[in-house]
Amino acid sequence: MTIATLEEVLKPAMESGYAVAGLVSLGWEDMRAYVCAAEEENVSIILQAGPSCRSHTPLPILGKMFTHLANEASVPVVAHLDHGYTEEECKEAIQCGFTSVMFDGSRLPLQENIDKTARIAELAHAAAVSCEGEIGFVGYSDGEQSNGTNPSEARKFATETKVDAMAISVGNVHLQKNKEGGLDLAKIRQIEDLTAIPLVIHGGSGVPVKQRSYLARNSKICKFNIGTELRMTFGEALRNSLRKDLDQFDRVQILTQTHEPLVKATRKVLNAFKPENR
Repeated sequence: MTIATLEEVLKPAMESGYAVAGLVSLGWEDMRAYVCAAEEENVSIILQAGPSCRSHTPLPILGKMFTHLANEASVPVVAHLDHGYTEEECKEAIQCGFTSVMFDGSRLPLQENIDKTARIAELAHAAAVSCEGEIGFVGYSDGEQSNGTNPSEARKFATETKVDAMAISVGNVHLQKNKEGGLDLAKIRQIEDLTAIPLVIHGGSGVPVKQRSYLARNSKICKFNIGTELRMTFGEALRNSLRKDLDQFDRVQILTQTHEPLVKATRKVLNAFKPENR
């Protein structure tokens, strides 16, 4: 299967009432498990390289890893730069084979965010690459507080930047370990009434699964970023592997035992985003 762009997987999702998972990747083991799960569920996925991933593995290497997995997969796979903070970083990702870049200007004043995002969207589109932007700031559990998305500012942002997808702040937070929160449906409807592009939820791990499914099928939200809950699954599987045999020292043998638990957990995540008739 040829590697896909973000636009290519989100446009049919919005039209047909389902969502695509943006899966936060940290290394080969989770990337491979995510693709296996997507193939078993027969759905598209978005492999995402965020700041922590990039601090561990250089972008050129990540681009080759994502591209290899995508070209070997039986389902569409997007290679996505998550939370790119500079034009240079986004340019490098495009040069390294990423098919989608997200510029995060959410901490900037509105017009500066619009101007910088528009510039990167223009560069991305010229290279046949998709671009995601963020309006409003999605905070962090036990960290920076969120600044919710203003619907009228979202309309201006979507119109002037020409991004392919727009991340919004409507009660979602990054790094939330439980699913006790929930999104502001009224705010989502206001944003939907004023915009026409696919919407994105960062911090999807903290959104109750029932609400994820409802919004995937009944809103313009067609990308949920999922990281924390799958990282927790990986960590638990790794600890279990080590506890089984305290004399283990071969990292390949140890890490191999994380594969099946992570595939199982990822399939559960992906299944919740499917349209009702699947």
